[in-house]
Amino acid sequence: MGRMLERTGNRYIAAEDSGTSVADLSVMAQHTTNVAGITDRIGIDGAPCNGDPSPATAYGVFTGLKTAVQHRLGGNHLDGIKVAVQGIGNVGYRLCELLHNAGAQLYITDIHPERVAQAQAEFGAIAVDGQEIYSVDADVFAPCALGAVLNDATIPLLSAKVVAGAANNQLAGQRHDLMLQERGILYAPDYALNAGGIIDLYYERIGHEHLKVRAHIETISDTLNEIFQRSAQQKRPTGEIADQLAEERFR
Repeated sequence: MGRMLERTGNRYIAAEDSGTSVADLSVMAQHTTNVAGITDRIGIDGAPCNGDPSPATAYGVFTGLKTAVQHRLGGNHLDGIKVAVQGIGNVGYRLCELLHNAGAQLYITDIHPERVAQAQAEFGAIAVDGQEIYSVDADVFAPCALGAVLNDATIPLLSAKVVAGAANNQLAGQRHDLMLQERGILYAPDYALNAGGIIDLYYERIGHEHLKVRAHIETISDTLNEIFQRSAQQKRPTGEIADQLAEERFR
């Protein structure tokens, strides 16, 4: 993988994601400079970090989730808010910790029973079956596993009024963005919400100052507020608005 990245001529930089670790990226780095997330530094919480961007991703999702809850449900806190978390890997588990500390009630599912048991013990989370996670009586559905989980079969099952999670490519198709809107569900577009990790990796390459990184991650809330406001004004789905906003910023 490292040798393949080197052949791209610096066009693609790889970082940790589902199924990979800092150790994997460190091996790749023996064959290319086109990797990120392997440099020892101070993390956004002020503690030593080995380069893993997961804590930054989780913090960004947590920050954005609060913004979505405030916009859709009102209130400026998560105390008593019920969150159904699908997938408690590196990001999902850290998100659960942040949500628990903020007073949220957690419903969780994961393919690894030991992770579920740990979250039950540490956070008082309620474990549910994989398919049941969609229909849990929750305020927020937080997909933090793999993509395409918002589709024709699952969206009708949702009782949550907010979808805000860390997974990439959550929408199975473009029409599912509109489907969520028509059901009155506020969707926090995935790539806007989970940008904390890529922000962290950007600073790793230009000079990492953990307080500056943390402050930058917190601007995810500003981006989401702009998306939500435009969506309400234009009566268009939030994912469509996010794409438009991204194109504007590229230009």
